[in-house]
Formats: sequence, structure tokens, C-alpha cells
Amino acid sequence: MFSKIMISGEIEILTGMHIGTGGEFAAIGAVDSPVSRDKISQLPVIPGSTLKGKLRSVLARQYNSHTANSAADDCEEIKRLFGCADKNKARNSRVIFSDMVLSNSDELKAMNVDSATEVKFENTISRLSVVANPRQIERVIRGSKFKLELIYNAEKEDEAEDDIKMLCEGMKLLEYDYIGGHGSRGYGRIRFNDLSAEAVIGEPDDELMESINNALKEV
Repeated sequence: MFSKIMISGEIEILTGMHIGTGGEFAAIGAVDSPVSRDKISQLPVIPGSTLKGKLRSVLARQYNSHTANSAADDCEEIKRLFGCADKNKARNSRVIFSDMVLSNSDELKAMNVDSATEVKFENTISRLSVVANPRQIERVIRGSKFKLELIYNAEKEDEAEDDIKMLCEGMKLLEYDYIGGHGSRGYGRIRFNDLSAEAVIGEPDDELMESINNALKEV
């Protein structure tokens, strides 16, 4: 029976995170690389596409037996979970990712934090001229939290448990990787908190839901 399962929880930022806007004009004296923000609230946001892409990337490194030149070359289990746009192998993603907006701004204010972002100054040095090229990078501060909501489309119950276990493994791998830019410099470490699942459409088997929740608790 087809059903939809909502996976909810929280992403906590452990080190300053930079997910950029992708080419906004920066006036002289302004931050060179601002973070992505929600247009209505102006709060920092983690795009769902960023989380999906990073989870797929860490799982591809773990499971692909060869270097994948495109998503179409990923292993069958990854394509089944995340989808594939190749015209000869097209399939929909079983997981729907939502954008995540900063959810603990009041908590940060109570800690006398004026802003959920900070500006970090960095230099790149030309190896030829030895001239420094300073730049300002905006980061979401550590301690920031984002509400996580994913929808898993349980198309085949006999495959659902394996799909969720793979998704959970991707989350575990991501906790030891990074999200956003400049990860090799210490940016973008995260932690998943309080993960749980509930059926919002349909009536999946109780044992399946128990197994899914047990897998989420292990992340």
C-alpha cells in the first residue's frame, strides 16, 4: 500500500556554516559571500536541495563501486531513493526535502547573541606575487538549529526499511563530513537531533514504522 512517512527532527550547527546565495552582487565594503536567507523572515536557511545533494554525495562515495560521472551512474539503491533524471533511466525521488529555516532565534537572543550569523575574514595568497586577497565570508554561527522535515514515499513496503536504513547511514556519514562550503577549513559540521517518523498518508505496517524509528534513533 502506498503511504507517506514524515521524518522530522533538527539539524544543529556545530561549526560555522556557509551556504551561499550563488552570485549576489556585493557592493564595495559589503560581505563578499553572504549566506542564503529566507526572503520573508530574512533568517538563514538550509536549502533542501543542499541537504539532498550532500546526502547523495556521501552515500555515493560509500556505495558506488566506480567513479560516477553523473547521477545516472549511481548504484541502484541510491537511484531508487534519490531518483534519477537521465531520460533513459528516469525515476522520481522517494524522499521529498523541504527548505529549513533557522528555528531557535529566540534561544540565541536569550544567550545575548545579536545575530545568527558572523563574518569571518579570510585571505588567499598568490603563490606567484605573494599578494594577499582578503575576503569576508558570512557564516551561520555554531549553536544555530534548523527544523528538519522530510517526506518519504513508501511505494513498496518491502523496500522501505532498506531505503530508510540507507538514508540514516547517509546522515551518519554527513555528521563526519560537512555541509555547505569550505568544509576542509572547518566549516559546516552538523548534528542530527531528535529524529522520528510518523505516517501522514496511508497505514504502513506497525512493524515497519517501529523499525524505521529504531533506525532513526541510531543516527
